[in-house]
Amino acid sequence: MTDGPAPPASRADNLRGAAWLMADMSLNIWALSIVKAYGAEYSATQVVFMRAGVGLVLLLPWLWRDRASFRQIDRLGLHAVRVVLSSITLAASFYAIPRISFALFTAINFTRPILLMLLAALLLREQIGRWRWLAAAIGLIGALIAAAPGSIAWNWGLASLCLAVLTGTLAVILTRRLKGTPTIVMMVFYTAGLGLVTAPFALMDWHAVPAMDLPFLLGVGVFAQLAQFCFLRAHWLGDAGVLGPVSYSSILLSASAGYLFFGEIPTLNLLAGAALIILASLWIVRTG
Repeated sequence: MTDGPAPPASRADNLRGAAWLMADMSLNIWALSIVKAYGAEYSATQVVFMRAGVGLVLLLPWLWRDRASFRQIDRLGLHAVRVVLSSITLAASFYAIPRISFALFTAINFTRPILLMLLAALLLREQIGRWRWLAAAIGLIGALIAAAPGSIAWNWGLASLCLAVLTGTLAVILTRRLKGTPTIVMMVFYTAGLGLVTAPFALMDWHAVPAMDLPFLLGVGVFAQLAQFCFLRAHWLGDAGVLGPVSYSSILLSASAGYLFFGEIPTLNLLAGAALIILASLWIVRTG
């Protein structure tokens, strides 16, 4: 007997899921705000390494409770490649955020569902309808408008973010292939793997952290790990069709944080491009 599709969540669960997702986005904004404020002073790999260390400490009680989940682990090669891709993604993102605006960072990240669709067609042989191809084209046009090649100077931060979008999407593809793996296994592999992969690079370019900076840099790990828990809780409770649209409110959170903390004023190009990306991504999700 096989399990049928999961029943739709109740209205109350969808509301609770949306609340957890808003908490996830808010915590991520706090983590990224710290990286934006301090990230240019330290190497991205050092910040990722410290984030991984804090995250692993927070996971230890859960790891001990569910240690039986680690007795039979298969597909170690896929886990390893996922960890490497995730490490590149986080390091590239942490390098990018101090060098570009908050809102642009979020808008370009919204292209991930579009790229995921393209890679799923190429790597997983998924069938893609012509209307979804049209939506992907519209989303990519939106990304070009948001990036505003004529008004925003191309820099390594923007290039790094494009790399992060690519490797992050590939990591999602592998996560799909690892479906069925216990959540604690995925989280521990991810967090410990971040530390192992980035450790050599962090140590080669390590900068002493003054006592006044240390709580903030450690806070990146706390906020990021709590955000991951909130994200998992949100998707445990709510339907993807409800949570997807809610996630796009992060453009408002990031634009507000950029304006309040860093004096960034979103341009019309950015807002128009973000709107096209959001509409295209919603189209892809709804027709998927």
